[in-house]
Amino acid sequence: MTEAASPFTALILAGKRPGRDLVAEAAGVACKSFAPIGGRPMVLRVLDVLANARQVGSSILCGPSQAIIKQESELNARIASGQVKWIASHSTPSLSTYHALQLLPDTTPILVTTADHALLTTQIVDYFCSEARRMECDVVVGLASYEKVTSAFPETRRTAIKFKDSAYSGCNLFGFLNPRANSVAQFWRQIEQQRKRPLRMMRTLGWWPVIQYLMGRLSLEDGLQHLSNRLGIRAGAVILPFPEAAVDVDTVDDWNFVQTLLKKRHS
Repeated sequence: MTEAASPFTALILAGKRPGRDLVAEAAGVACKSFAPIGGRPMVLRVLDVLANARQVGSSILCGPSQAIIKQESELNARIASGQVKWIASHSTPSLSTYHALQLLPDTTPILVTTADHALLTTQIVDYFCSEARRMECDVVVGLASYEKVTSAFPETRRTAIKFKDSAYSGCNLFGFLNPRANSVAQFWRQIEQQRKRPLRMMRTLGWWPVIQYLMGRLSLEDGLQHLSNRLGIRAGAVILPFPEAAVDVDTVDDWNFVQTLLKKRHS
C-alpha cells in the first residue's frame, strides 16, 4: 500500500437473520457468529485477522444486537473501548451494506466480509485488497476457482457459479472502492428484494445476459462488462489463489468441517 492510498475500512456483516439459527443451536450460543472455531468465536477470529491485515485501517461490526453482544465479554470490551465500531444491522445483507456505506467518507475504500468467514487469513485479505486497488475498478468481488476449492476440500459442498470459461465459488469478499460503487449496493438491494420473483429479477439483471448464462455461453468477463455497462461503473473480480477463501459456515456441517480441518492443521 502506498502512502497516498487510504487504508480499507472493513465492514463485517454479523446480523442475526430471522428464524432458527441451526449453527447457533448446535454450538449453544446466542447467534451463529459466536459459534467457536478452535475454541474462539468466529467473529473474533475474523476481527483478529482484519486487525492484523496491512491493508485494513479500521473495522465496523454490523450486528448482532447490543443485547446479544453483551453475552460475549471480549467483543463487548472491544466495542466499548472503540477498538471496533458497532452499527445496527438491517433486515438483509444488502440493506446493511447500503446503510453502512452512507455513514463513511467518500474517500474511504470499503472491504465487506462476513463474521462466519472462519478460514479468513491476513494473507487473503491483503491479497484481495491490493489486487482490488491495482485493478482500478469501482467495485470488486472475490472469487476462487471452483475446481481448486473442491479439490482442496472434497468433504464440503460449495456453490458453483458456472461461466463459459470456468466455474467459480464466491468468497464473501467485496471491495467498494469509491462513491460510484454505491450504485452496486442499490442494485444488490433490488436483486435481493426480487429473489422470490424470478421474472422480475431477470428483467432487472437483463434478459440477454441471463439467457446466455443459463445456456452456458456467458463468460465472467462478459458478465462483469454487462454489469459495468448497466450501472455505469467499472466492475471487476479478483480470482483468489486461496481455496480456503471460499469456505464459510452456512450450515452445521460447515461448522463441523472447519473445526475438524483446523484440528488436523494444528495436530
